[in-house]
Amino acid sequence: MSDTSPTTVVADHAAHGAAAELLRALANPHRVAIVVELGHGERCVHELVEALGVPQPLVSQHLRVLRDERLVSGRRRGREVAYVLTDQHVAHIVGDAVAHATEKEQP
Repeated sequence: MSDTSPTTVVADHAAHGAAAELLRALANPHRVAIVVELGHGERCVHELVEALGVPQPLVSQHLRVLRDERLVSGRRRGREVAYVLTDQHVAHIVGDAVAHATEKEQP
């Protein structure tokens, strides 16, 4: 039997809102691709530009969205900033979404 007390409903509502914000932050093909890349380890912007084949300003813009949502963090590595996922759950969510989308494409 599930707990449906008012406190649990409010907590569930807050969790649902946070989950929706997470999904909103990931709701862009470039951000999905960035998360996939970072799921393999830390990357600098120039490495993401090369892997995604998009201009550096676009990668930086999407990294800013992911940073603002605390999905990625950066640390200085000499003259560059290396980005990493703050939580591997994000890599799993994106990986599952990509796998699901791929399955739906198959006849």
